[in-house]
Amino acid sequence: MPDSRHFNDDEKAFINLARTNMMLQRAIDLELSRVGLTIPQAGVLYFLKTTKEPLTPMKLSRRLNRQPHTVSALVTRMEAQGLVKATKDLERKNWVRLSLTKKGQEAFKRQLGERIAFNATSCLSKKERDTLNEICNKLTARAGEVIRQMQTRPSS
Repeated sequence: MPDSRHFNDDEKAFINLARTNMMLQRAIDLELSRVGLTIPQAGVLYFLKTTKEPLTPMKLSRRLNRQPHTVSALVTRMEAQGLVKATKDLERKNWVRLSLTKKGQEAFKRQLGERIAFNATSCLSKKERDTLNEICNKLTARAGEVIRQMQTRPSS
């Protein structure tokens, strides 16, 4: 990696954000491993538990911001572990609806007990958290724009 003096202010801010993200992800990964879950699995459990409408693997992939084939493989593994259940839609035969099993609901409850890493922002004031949330929303929107631009640009 080049000397940090060669990065502009935007690049330095991005590196700082990426470093913070990696540290927080590592903390969450360690926390979830104590209850036998991975970050992607916890995401699936969260959305299946909190979403009012029945989720298909495609809808779930959008919520997780992951490729459909990645989510499909994850759901297949979680189904084999007994955490989720995939049921054929009675009206639309080619659709599958996902739901939590009893074991999945228990896993969701267990991971709620492990909240040290998820409360990392407790060192911030309410005003700082509000500002952080505004910044994250802005960066998420910008990241979406960048992804769309990159996907439409031909590879070299």
